[in-house]
Amino acid sequence: MPNLIVTQAISIDESELEERFVQASGPGGQNVNKVATAVQLRFDVDKSPSLSDTVKQRLRTIAGRRLTAEGVLVIDARRFRTQERNRSDARERLIGMVRRAAMPMSRRIPTRPTLAEKRRRLDEKKIRSTKKQSRSRPVLDD
Repeated sequence: MPNLIVTQAISIDESELEERFVQASGPGGQNVNKVATAVQLRFDVDKSPSLSDTVKQRLRTIAGRRLTAEGVLVIDARRFRTQERNRSDARERLIGMVRRAAMPMSRRIPTRPTLAEKRRRLDEKKIRSTKKQSRSRPVLDD
């Protein structure tokens, strides 16, 4: 069976994908009630031998609510009127998600605020403080 090529290092075997065709709402004319054009692509992230553990972990985070409790990624494609276009749309979305998960996370380099930024912040706080104090009732001296 052919593989779904994600990157040079990652390819997903067709046997790991499960496709289910369901009736779609929306555009389709007279076909909408007769032909199952929407595609539900299911990919078991946890049991996939194609992905490394780090990629699986990142994919779980990226997938969010599209991931079931069993660790199955469900992609619902119903944007187009034909089964084939929805099928390729679902596969492209899966490839995009796996590619994002395969990219190494860039480390955040913590920066410190400059002296000028600190002074600006304190000056703004003083201005805000005096503005709010001026709104209060004046104190009457006897």
